Amino acid sequence: MPTLDVNNPGMPDLQFVLFVSALCTADLTTINVPKDLRQMIFDRCWALIHTEPPPTNQKERVLDLRGGTELTLDACASTIRSLLHEANITTLVWDHPVSAPRMSSTPEALPLIDRLEQLYPDSSNVVDPSHKPPSGSDSLP
Repeated sequence: MPTLDVNNPGMPDLQFVLFVSALCTADLTTINVPKDLRQMIFDRCWALIHTEPPPTNQKERVLDLRGGTELTLDACASTIRSLLHEANITTLVWDHPVSAPRMSSTPEALPLIDRLEQLYPDSSNVVDPSHKPPSGSDSLP
């Protein structure tokens, strides 16, 4: 099962905040953070970024930190860590099966994907398993 050390996540704070907020809003059945605490973490981080209340629609519960500052990011990371520490959680543990892709690549991205498939033929299904490269595209332009 995947784990994440709350104090030493091994990633920058931006990635940590976005990752933990995604875990908090995901519909995970196996995670060591109670649902009410996950909601509280997201709601408090949301309040640091927005003036309106957090969305109730699950699909809209996404943190967008692009308009924030370094101070906002620090506040979100501190909020997450303090709430988890108050609950005596120092390591996040969850389990989630690999999901099937939900989106196909945009037409604009297909030439780049074709090039990547030619450079790394063994990983062609990682980018877009539904995309089939056109025949006769053996060399890079």
